[in-house]
Amino acid sequence: MTNSNNIINVSGLTKIYTMGNIFSKVKISAVDNITFDIKPGEILTLAGESGCGKTTVARIILNFIEATTGNILYKSQDITHIKRKKEKKIFMKEVQAIFQNPFETFNPLRKVEDYLFETSENYGITSGRKEAEEHLESVLRSVGLTLSMIKNKYPSEFSGGQLQRISIARSLITRPLLLVADEPVSMIDASLRMSIVNLFKELKEQYGISVLYITHDLATAYYVSDRIIIMFRGHIVESGSVEDVLRNPKHPYTSMLIESIPEPDPRKVWQKSVDISTDESDEYLTKGCRFSHRCPHVMEICNNDVPDFEVEGRIVKCNLYKD
Repeated sequence: MTNSNNIINVSGLTKIYTMGNIFSKVKISAVDNITFDIKPGEILTLAGESGCGKTTVARIILNFIEATTGNILYKSQDITHIKRKKEKKIFMKEVQAIFQNPFETFNPLRKVEDYLFETSENYGITSGRKEAEEHLESVLRSVGLTLSMIKNKYPSEFSGGQLQRISIARSLITRPLLLVADEPVSMIDASLRMSIVNLFKELKEQYGISVLYITHDLATAYYVSDRIIIMFRGHIVESGSVEDVLRNPKHPYTSMLIESIPEPDPRKVWQKSVDISTDESDEYLTKGCRFSHRCPHVMEICNNDVPDFEVEGRIVKCNLYKD
């Protein structure tokens, strides 16, 4: 049942792509019938390996691409197919995106301050240059910068971490309720990642902003998230509180992901071998559990059935818990 207090309610979301040529077409579900919600003032993580569908989910929520089926409610309003210009502008004002590569966010030939003033003007946040400068100063200070630090500078004059902070500041100009952050630290030096992750926590705690955090990095996901959703080949395989899921995983795929995290300890050499012989497209076309080709616990029923169980307070889609 949909909770009207949630920021986002995603229900039965599916995105199908047709691959191949006119003589041989194959339909692949990049996102397959997924359902989840985001609560006010919550950091929810979508995690999984590359190709699991998490970025596709983000792009559908942001209205960059259309879903094949399913719907998305934003504050109880269906925004799956926004057409009216006024409604779309309100949604874009309240839901802002942060992308993976900050150097692709800004035109290298434009000063970064131009983007900030332009955003403030386009959404009618401030009136006049002085008010805009005061607002931008406040926003930049919230990410550890000042207007004087970015004045008259181009993107190439900043480090990746600084530019990502400016990108986050730009998203905060409109006073959003939800940030959709797609791999926001994957291209930043490891020494700077925690500063960005800490910033998300501060924004949540100080301003009540919700964050959809998309990552393959379980370490930062564990540190920053309230809840986590593990995806594999377009399916949700496990979801629940980040503490439960990552401390005590139930789905075999979640366990494999956690075990694959390298540890700087020579006594903990990874002994397990991973079966990578299965083609990615074969996994997408699997009728039952898409992890069945690699799963060490696969059963006959897994080839046809993807169950949905509640196990110790979280959702686990695995036949191991059928009884």
